[in-house]
Parts: sequence; structure tokens; C-alpha cells
Amino acid sequence: MQSLKHQLTLLILTITALSTFSIAALGQGKVVKTSARSAAPVAALFPLEDLRPGMKGMARTVFSGSETQEFGVEILGVLPGFTGPRQSTIIAKLSGPNVDRTSVFAGMSGSPVFIDDRLVGAIAYSFPFAKEPICGITPIKQMIDIFEGGSDRPKGNGEPRAISFAQLASAEWQPALPRQSVGATSLIAPVAAGSPLESLLGQQIQPIATPVVFGGISQQTLSLFSSALTGAGLLPVSGIGGGAAITPLAPFDEKTLTPGTSVSVLLVRGDYSVAASGTTTFRDGDRIYAFGHPFLNLGGSDMPMAENSVVTVIPNSYNSFKLAVPGRMVGAISQDRATGVFGQLGHTPKMIPVKIKLHTSRNRDEEFSYEVVSDEFLTPLLMGITVFNSIGARERAIGDSTISIRGSIAVQGQKPIALERRFSSANAPMLAAGSVVAPVGELLASGFENVNITGIVLDIASSENKSVASLERISLDRTEVARGETVEVQAYVRTDSGRQFVERIPVQIPADAPAGQLMIMIGDGAAMQESSAAKVFVPRDLGQLVSTINKIKKNDRLYLRLLRPAPGVVIGTSELPNLPPSVVATLNNDRSSGGYTPMALSLIYERELAPAEFVIGGQQVISVTVK
Repeated sequence: MQSLKHQLTLLILTITALSTFSIAALGQGKVVKTSARSAAPVAALFPLEDLRPGMKGMARTVFSGSETQEFGVEILGVLPGFTGPRQSTIIAKLSGPNVDRTSVFAGMSGSPVFIDDRLVGAIAYSFPFAKEPICGITPIKQMIDIFEGGSDRPKGNGEPRAISFAQLASAEWQPALPRQSVGATSLIAPVAAGSPLESLLGQQIQPIATPVVFGGISQQTLSLFSSALTGAGLLPVSGIGGGAAITPLAPFDEKTLTPGTSVSVLLVRGDYSVAASGTTTFRDGDRIYAFGHPFLNLGGSDMPMAENSVVTVIPNSYNSFKLAVPGRMVGAISQDRATGVFGQLGHTPKMIPVKIKLHTSRNRDEEFSYEVVSDEFLTPLLMGITVFNSIGARERAIGDSTISIRGSIAVQGQKPIALERRFSSANAPMLAAGSVVAPVGELLASGFENVNITGIVLDIASSENKSVASLERISLDRTEVARGETVEVQAYVRTDSGRQFVERIPVQIPADAPAGQLMIMIGDGAAMQESSAAKVFVPRDLGQLVSTINKIKKNDRLYLRLLRPAPGVVIGTSELPNLPPSVVATLNNDRSSGGYTPMALSLIYERELAPAEFVIGGQQVISVTVK
């Protein structure tokens, strides 16, 4: 009997202990597992409604090295409705020797604020030209709520969209990063020039700039792309900071990215390094929350997340900033939204390996190897910066030059995209970079699912000479020809220096060519593309897009077309020449409209001519009569 009572007592104690543990575990479902003083995940959240002006607490961030340091925080009030409906921003004043020296600095974004060992939120906003270190704090609940139930990177919708042939062929590329959803916002209404309120325009609150350290990128290169970066809320810092080596994913433990530690978002790593720095707000298991404001507000993303160490914080009258050196990659940023970024430890992001071989004008070979993130907005920009810098770092930046670029873009499950372009002008390096960016950008923005660029290989040759010529006129050795015979076209080309040379081009008339007038058109790739009846196309799938990119005409050589006056149409990317009148009438009837582009001239055949010594531009047309 005593034994039975003893067993029942143990059973009751066990059930009680398990119930207590379960209740605690359920309670922890609403408690953030962070601490103001240790790495142990025990601290709770401080409700926004309980905040009162005058409350004091402390915040944590890294001013140098990798160890966090504390500084004082005093709550001044709450701004309801900023940065959006049903959102609020806490206004606070910082204190302590470090912040007295630096004030609110770029890279402080995400620094956790605690009151009574409970997490209040993340320092995220600043006031330019403020005389005191006053900041805006994003409440922690707003950071959590926006990521609850959030999806990872969205897949392509698979819906086709119209793509311009001119865009695919163009090398005139301009970066287009998304703008911050919250920019430098004036606290007063906009005023006209000369208004007595004009002096108050300095009263602004804005997200703390995110310092982006560009390792291996020259200041000249950075200045060309700085407007796109600063417009997106990024602070470009050139030439200062350590490189980020291409290393495998590192293991993590309870000390990895604890609240207040510095965190980097790696955009490029290898011979080039581009890393954005911020601060970890809190960690819940393998979940990391940081920044307190958007990085670029990309939504779903896939960018490497790394530890970093801080060299120092540079005090600056307008905007102090953190100099950080990226460390081990420990996970990936999977979401970038209005109230911060969200990452997961132990997740390996998808990167695009890039290899560049540069043959310089001084007969030297240089090689560059690095990885870039795979993103619709960021990848084209980063490729433009790194390709341009690879040329500019070894060749002159002022004056005419000739750049030849060959290579390939590997796309999983598709044939490689072949690159072969040549540019000769004062801005040849920028055009060469744009010729790589255009197809990469179109692939990533296509909307098709599973667009996976698995590698980019480029072979670039540079010369400090300009090699440009114009197609002035063309002539024939005779104006009448029989079917199956060959007529010779003389193309007269003049260089910039005034030297003229003649290129002789044999043209065989097809044996089944119709009697009558035929037109011979000769021109450079861009001109022929522009004169084509097909201006845009809607690819059915990724394979057709890749195939069309491979057919884009090259800019540095001439093409020959043989045409005849006859009705035809363009449907999609296909030209249907010499259509019978009944077919044209069927397409153009009273019961349907659109779906095709009419052609007045039908293409008999087209061929690409061998590249000449010079980059030849221009277009000429001549006719011949078939007997």
C-alpha cells in the first residue's frame, strides 16, 4: 500500500512538473528569447503602450571589435502613424561617452534598446544635423509581426511579359534600385522657394543610412553608381574595409549574432567585396532580426548573412559611419521589409560565381574571381560595378579605347548564353559592362520560375586605340542577275582618321528567287535590329527567351539581308515572309485584330559577315533586278 502511494505521489509530481513546463513553454511563444545582459534567451518584450516619457534604459551596439558596449537611452515620446498606418516610432535621446562622440551613426541600425531587461525595439531613425543624439526606435512587436507568416523569396509567376529587342541589344544600361519606402521625410509640409518656412526644411527624420563597404572598388567607379545607391538609402564607402573570402557556411552556436552584435549582408565576396553593415536586434533560436528599417525593402530575398568586426566608428558632422570587416558567413537574409530584415542561421544562400580574365593593352593577363547575390535588382547593378571596375582598375579611365568581350552566361537547364561584343569609344568600359548586365537583368526580371544563373565567365581584351569606321555607301558590279548567280557588293567604309577601304561581299541569288526587284540591305547589328519589323516579343518560356538572347545581333560587324517587296507578318519572334494574300486576309479580318506585325518587305535570307578590324556602323540599301 505504501509503495502504491509512493508511486502515485511521484506520478502527481511528474504531471505537475510537466504541466508547469508546458505552461512556461507556451508563455515563451510570446516572449522573445533575448537578454540585455547575457546570451541566454530569457528577456521579454516591453509593450509599446507601457512606455512613458522620462523612462530610462540602455542599448547595445559595437563601437569597435566584436564586443557589444552599452549606452544610455531616455524615452522622449512616441510618434503614432510613423512610418505607416497602425505603426509608431519611439523617439529617444541617447547618452554615454561613445554616442557623445559619434551621435547616431550609419551602422547603428538595429541596436536593441532595453528597459528593465525587456526589449523595447531597435534604433532605426535619425535626425540630420541634430545637435543631440536623438533617434527613432522601431517597436519590437512591429518587427516581429511583419515577418510572422511571411514567405521566403517569391517564385516567378511564370507569366510572359513583353521584352524589347532594343533593350536586349543595348549596352546603354542604367541601374534601377528600388527607392526606400521611407525616405528623408520632412516633419513640415513642402514649401516653395523664398517662403519664410524654407529655413525649417532641415527638420527631417530618416532611416539611419546603411553603410555599404566596397572592397576593391575604386572611388571613380563608385561615383558613377552612387546616385542609385544613395537613392535607395545606402551609404557607399569605398576603399576601406576587409575583403570577404569565398568560404563555406560556418557553424553557429549560442554566441552567434546575439543582440547588439554587428551583422553584415554580403552582396559580393571574393576578389571584390561588397557588404552592408547593421546591428542584430534579437535572436530567437536560428531566427535573426536586425536593422529596424528596410535594407532595400526587397521583400523575399536570399542574401548571405555574416558576422563582422568593427574597425571603428568615424565621427562625422553630417553622418558618422561604421567601418566593418565581414567575417564568417553563418546564414542568409530571407526577408527584407519595412521594419527590418529577417535571417536564418544555418541556411546557405544561392550565389552566382563570376570569373573574369582581362588581357590589358600592355599585354598582361589579370584574373578576377568572385560571387554575387542572385537578385532581380541587385545582380545587374553589382555586375555593372564589378565588370566596369575590372577594366578601369587596369586600363586608363580617360580617353578612347576599344574593349572586346567574349564569354557565356550559364543558366540551369538551358543552353549557355554566348556573349560577343566589341566597343570603341570614350565610354567603352561602361558599354562593355552594360552588354553583360542587359541579358542578366532580363533573365532575372523575366518572371519565369526557377531562373538559376549558375555562372558567368568573361574574357575581356582592352586596347588604348580607337577603331571605328562608318559604312558610307555600297555599289554592285551589275544591276541585273539571273537566279542562282552571284553578284558582288562593294561596301565603302571610312575610318575616323579619313582612311577609306572597300570590303567586297559576294551575294548569291537563290535559285528559287522570284523574278523582279530584290533589295540588298547591309548594316551594323544595331541598325539592322532597329529596322526589323519585330520590335518586342513575348517569350513562351525561359528556353525561348534564352534562344532569342543568343540571336541578338552583334554591334561590331555588318549583316546582309536580301529582301523582296511582298507581304509578310511577324508573330512572336518568327518572321513569316511571302505569305499568300489569302493568309494575310485571314489574319486581318473583321472578327480579329492584333497578334501579329505586318511586313511590307519579306526576308529571303540573312547572314552575318565576319568582323572587320574596325567597329563599323551605318546602313545602306541597294536594289538588283532578277531576270
